[in-house]
Amino acid sequence: MRHTLPIAPQFYVTAPQPCPYLENRVERKLFTALQGEDAQLLNDSLSKQGFRRSQNVLYRPSCAECAACLSARIRVADFAPSRTQRRVRRRNADVSRTANAPWATETQYALFRDYLDSRHADGGMADMDIFEFAAMIEETPIRSRVVEYSRPDPETGRPELVAVCLTDVLDDGLSMVYSFYDPDMRARSLGTYAILDHVEIAREAGLPYVYLGYWVPGSPKMGYKAGFDALEIYKAGRWQPIGDPRDHDSETHPLSTDPIAEQVARLDLPDSMSRRD
Repeated sequence: MRHTLPIAPQFYVTAPQPCPYLENRVERKLFTALQGEDAQLLNDSLSKQGFRRSQNVLYRPSCAECAACLSARIRVADFAPSRTQRRVRRRNADVSRTANAPWATETQYALFRDYLDSRHADGGMADMDIFEFAAMIEETPIRSRVVEYSRPDPETGRPELVAVCLTDVLDDGLSMVYSFYDPDMRARSLGTYAILDHVEIAREAGLPYVYLGYWVPGSPKMGYKAGFDALEIYKAGRWQPIGDPRDHDSETHPLSTDPIAEQVARLDLPDSMSRRD
């Protein structure tokens, strides 16, 4: 008689390494592979529990003495742009959007390199070549789109690529996996514009949330996310309104993070998956 073992994701922890957001911190991540016929279900489920996707891996910060990284999402139905964000929309009225299958192009890579060289020259992606870039875009086992933003070239009138966002389509929203844009067009605030446009895409599709990745109090790189209305953060095992951003700190404490075994035991997995004992 043949017995079929239950299929359950296996979770692992990365080795400690320097934190990219806060000085003199060490980061560690809890992660699992994203593969098989239940990949979409797993991504939907764990995204609601603070995880993010990177190619075929789902991860969540699990640092030993720090819990500063908080997953953030916008409640689409309650969102209202600020006066500054309305100006950003008007400033980019000439920008058009196309949503494509996850396929990398040389034009995208050229824009990506300009973005990295200008804004993140010392970051973890600084040495990424075109093949690694293509893997980041194309190696997705779930429903993903590459959302491209273009404007007419002032001289030729032809569409000129100015921003790109790799976006996952979840059962309850859009997850902005990674965005980059023309660093020479800083006055346009293209990063903000892409988020505002994703709110509109989600609204049109009837999806309640836009997932922005991690907000990190005390990190200049991540502080902009707190400027969006109707923002929720995943904290203490539940989604809650961010409230006053100053109420959240990034202090370290030896009891900030529960043991890995306890974290994994509390995860809510899809019904089609069960853990091996």
